[in-house]
Amino acid sequence: MVLISIILVILTFPLSLFCIFVVVRQFERAVILRNGKVHKNRAYGPGLIFYLPCVDTIKFIDLRTFVYSVPPQDVLTKDSLTVSVDAVVFYKITDPVLAVLSVTDYKLSTHYLAATTLRNALGTRKLSEVLANRPAVSHQVFELMKHIIRDWGIQIVRVEIKDIRLPIQLQKAMAVEAESTRLANAKIIVAKAEIESTKNLELATGILMDNPICMQLRYLQSLNTIAGEKTHTIVFPFSVDTFKKIFNK
Repeated sequence: MVLISIILVILTFPLSLFCIFVVVRQFERAVILRNGKVHKNRAYGPGLIFYLPCVDTIKFIDLRTFVYSVPPQDVLTKDSLTVSVDAVVFYKITDPVLAVLSVTDYKLSTHYLAATTLRNALGTRKLSEVLANRPAVSHQVFELMKHIIRDWGIQIVRVEIKDIRLPIQLQKAMAVEAESTRLANAKIIVAKAEIESTKNLELATGILMDNPICMQLRYLQSLNTIAGEKTHTIVFPFSVDTFKKIFNK
């Protein structure tokens, strides 16, 4: 068959020149299948390459990085909560011969693998872990895909979690839980402040009771503060001991 093809090329020369050469662009490689087998077990290009039209089949492989947006996947997390997650996968061809021989459609296979791997990875984590640590989930998906598609001549460049959507009821429940946590923390802070204030008042009371002059100065300071507020009524506090002394006299 090869010999017949060469004879046909010679007989139709120079018209055959338009059929036996093909241009491979800089970012492409060409895999030639001659009688169903890979010719010389390698890829050709870039540039002008020669092939036999009757016996050769050319497969062009793009070496640029592909971007695939994984559609939203409804996933059941480890704590039995349903979330919708989508991601972006970047990959490229490193071995054009393996990409042609190892898998029927390397693009479609990579897309399906990305979707299933994303669901499997999220199924091993709780919702709190997914929300708090997206890079860890992305790295897990990256590692799982890397070892599988290596045999296809494909390299995973990057995996990123794009968005995580929660059901409305779950969002409301999480908001109520967060609000309750904030209120509980606020009450704890207020209680600690009251304990500290009580200790300081107790300490101040002991100091003032030991020194009557300090007590009198504090009393006058309080009256000065009340008088400075432009009030029409001023309350003079008297202790029980003072009343006893007045009435006894």
